[in-house]
Amino acid sequence: MIQLGVNIDHVATIRNARYRGQPDPAISGAEPDPIRAAHEAELGGADSITIHLREDRRHIMDRDAQLLRQLVNVRLNLEMAATDEMVTIACNLQPNTSMLVPEGRLEVTTEGGLDVLGQREQLKKVVARLKDRGLVVSAFIDPDNAQVQAAKEVGFDVCEIHTGPYAQAFRQTGGDLHHQKLRDALEQVQTAGALINQLGMQFNAGHALNYHNVHHIATLPNLSELHIGHSIVARAVFVGLRSAVADMKALLNHADSMSSR
Repeated sequence: MIQLGVNIDHVATIRNARYRGQPDPAISGAEPDPIRAAHEAELGGADSITIHLREDRRHIMDRDAQLLRQLVNVRLNLEMAATDEMVTIACNLQPNTSMLVPEGRLEVTTEGGLDVLGQREQLKKVVARLKDRGLVVSAFIDPDNAQVQAAKEVGFDVCEIHTGPYAQAFRQTGGDLHHQKLRDALEQVQTAGALINQLGMQFNAGHALNYHNVHHIATLPNLSELHIGHSIVARAVFVGLRSAVADMKALLNHADSMSSR
């Protein structure tokens, strides 16, 4: 059964937009509250909660992370840059999983996978430090076999494949698998996932997935977990977060049942 990790960063984005320039909204009780969002996501069927504690604290803040670690009833996945500050925070916070991602100050959202191949020596030290504290460590990478091989060498437990290029191809082709461009993008994710499993790591995927394009990814063999945030939070504006999560979970369950036939 495919697990669903719900990213609640953009609940904090909405909160911070309203309370910009005021005292720390994570302490002052400003709305909407990411902790309440996590509980609603759990009630909708989320198997894990994902947060990204960024260097500039543009959405999730330190206080949010601390409260979520205490109050979340499912697994907590912390997305983070491979910096000394974030490694120290992760070691103290003790999330269930630490996922290393690239981070750009001006980007709206993560724009590409982590270059594990080009940073192997640095990342080996970071991964070893996190694993010494008992954390499961994940790499967010592009669907590239060289990056998968490097992730195994560095010591990652999980690889999350960046599905942004697939989502872009889906949008450009209208989701029609008769188009070679979409088939190629899907095959890249599947090929990377197969190698991840072959090397003994867990195959996860995420980024830019929504209610329209998730099906083809969710039917890939040996996929363990999908991490989805923006589309769920966007749908929640109209139907509520609990229902939005339940709707996505139903799509994953349907895809899983079809792939197991």
